[in-house]
Amino acid sequence: MKAYAPSTSVSLKGATGPSVATLGEALRDALPRGVSAGADAQLPAVENMLSQAEFYQRMDQSQRETGEYMFEFDQDEILHVDLERKETVWRLPNFSKFTSYEAQGALGNAAVGKANLESLIKSFNHTRAQNVPPEVTVFPEGPMELGEPNVLICFVDKFSPPVLSVMWLKNGQEVTEGVYETDFYPRQDNSFRKFSYLPFLPSQGDFYDCRVEHRGLPEPFTKHWGKAGAPGDPARHRAGSQDAWVLSPALGGEWGLVG
Repeated sequence: MKAYAPSTSVSLKGATGPSVATLGEALRDALPRGVSAGADAQLPAVENMLSQAEFYQRMDQSQRETGEYMFEFDQDEILHVDLERKETVWRLPNFSKFTSYEAQGALGNAAVGKANLESLIKSFNHTRAQNVPPEVTVFPEGPMELGEPNVLICFVDKFSPPVLSVMWLKNGQEVTEGVYETDFYPRQDNSFRKFSYLPFLPSQGDFYDCRVEHRGLPEPFTKHWGKAGAPGDPARHRAGSQDAWVLSPALGGEWGLVG
């Protein structure tokens, strides 16, 4: 896979695009402020960061091209532009009340990224991007209670390149209803992170899997969450499965890690 991936981080005062900077200012103003002190007092240095990240890449075998264009505030997504649908997607709908962002600017950057990628491929060797396997963690959004709606979060971290598939399974069957995934979030070490969310209703005996496929993995990796079966239970010995979680009456309905 070939990739052209400029990634620029700028402070609020120097942010590219006044509309997004306006949103950054609004978010900054909503943050807690310290108590003012005398002129000679040493106040802690606090900096809020508005970041723009983009990349463009091509798969060697399929020749499929993909890219990404997004803004973050203190490493939390504000928006990204869906390059296929050519539209701005706000991480939270309320963000659009503060400002607006025209997708056309991102489309122009994507065209530049594509041209730069073509030029780099022709000018340099065809060394493939390094495959760095992901770390996978599964956890609930809130405290676990039987019959109370919750959300399972599959956090996929520290991987590269940004090509990855996440699948949810309930009791061994694929689940797609209500599933939401974020874009690829850049890390300072040039790897990526991604979140996948599954709304669910905790029920005794149910178990869930987050299955991740990535070029850096020899086979799909499965993170297991739910019922801890007996030693012979195949759910406990699935290839690539890690960790089991159990709902125990002895724990007063709490969920805890077992072996």
